Amino acid sequence: MCYTLIMKKIFEKFNIEISEKQLESFDKYYRLLIEYNEKFNITAITEKEEVYVKHFVDSLLFVDMLNGENLIDIGSGGGFPALPIKIMRDDIKLTMLEATGKKCEFLKVVVSELGLKDVTVINGRAEDLAKDEKYREQFDMCSARAVARLNTLCEYCMPFVKVNGKFIAFKGQAGEELEEAKNAIKVLGGNLSSVYERSLDGAKRSLVEIEKIANTDIKYPRGNGKEKKCPL
Repeated sequence: MCYTLIMKKIFEKFNIEISEKQLESFDKYYRLLIEYNEKFNITAITEKEEVYVKHFVDSLLFVDMLNGENLIDIGSGGGFPALPIKIMRDDIKLTMLEATGKKCEFLKVVVSELGLKDVTVINGRAEDLAKDEKYREQFDMCSARAVARLNTLCEYCMPFVKVNGKFIAFKGQAGEELEEAKNAIKVLGGNLSSVYERSLDGAKRSLVEIEKIANTDIKYPRGNGKEKKCPL
């Protein structure tokens, strides 16, 4: 069985409908990831089928839940979940924020090679960019995957979301983190609207959806590492 068919069956196993063009984009993405990983150490996961499941599919388990035109992804790293979402949802305008310059270089190469439109890559930190009025409370959606615990993530991400927009955190089992993030969600102008659950080859996955119901006080994010050292 050819690899293209095998990869298609991986997506279909998780009820993700995918076109031939999208399959080609994921194949090119994978090859670029492996090429640049040797120089930039982007991911420890390199075996093809494992990358497809643990990075590509994992990023898309909740793609049907996304509702908005303008998405900023915080701590994009190798592009997960942002680039798989963009490949599947070309209607979304995407901004990726990544603090490591070499990873930004990789992201720009992928965007160019895949011919993705309406994508911006920014080399910077959330605690700095969130103070810029060009970006503060300008997005329908903000996403983050494998960046920090939820109480810290909320302070990094909520300032980017416009009122009535949503912050979406990609998590494993989110129960404990949800409990400790209750105060941060409230203080930052949010309201926990939904927690969606999926299974990825037996492992639990959660998407925490927080609605922005009020403006975030300008003093957040606090900066100087306080988001991690002293979470709200």
